[in-house]
Amino acid sequence: MTDNCVFCKIARGEAPATMVAEDEQTMAFKDLQPKAPLHVLVIPRRHIASLADADDPALIGHLVEVATKIAKDAGYAARGFRVVSNTGREGGQAVEHLHFHVLAGRPLGAPWSPWDR
Repeated sequence: MTDNCVFCKIARGEAPATMVAEDEQTMAFKDLQPKAPLHVLVIPRRHIASLADADDPALIGHLVEVATKIAKDAGYAARGFRVVSNTGREGGQAVEHLHFHVLAGRPLGAPWSPWDR
């Protein structure tokens, strides 16, 4: 974990977040600026800067499983949902800690931009 990373602070319990799910490896919490009725962030507890820096395929798979379960549990399995990880500045990553956005509850359109609302 890093001292200045806001997601590391959440993982350590030093910053507030509205938790949706958590386990030994991951945490999921509501986005502070939601772009859809369901907008949850799923993070690994340990600091990984981005998907480009990910070195544990099992952990990445687990993050996706958690994201999918959140969408299903919220009732969006049949309607549809989106799971995305922005990587790097040009990829739209705002926080340098690997995270997946889980979005659902409105048409998300194509080409995709969750920030179109």
